[in-house]
Amino acid sequence: MDTEKKQSKEKLLAEIEKLISYGRDEPTINPALLAYLEIDDLISTKKKLLERVGKLSEEDKEWLEQFKKYE
Repeated sequence: MDTEKKQSKEKLLAEIEKLISYGRDEPTINPALLAYLEIDDLISTKKKLLERVGKLSEEDKEWLEQFKKYE
C-alpha cells in the first residue's frame, strides 16, 4: 500500500473510531477490526455513521463538522 493510501486509511480509521465511540466510554465494536476493511468499505462505513445521527445539539453538530470537511 502506498504511503498516501495508508495515511488516508489511518485517518479514516481514526475518524470512524471517534464516531463509533461518540457519547460512550468505549467503542461498541473493536476498532482494530476495521483495519481489515478496504478504503471503499471504510468510506461507506463513515458515511453511514454520519447519516445515522438524529437530532443533535449545536455542540454535537460542530463536533461532526470536522468529519464532513474531508469528504
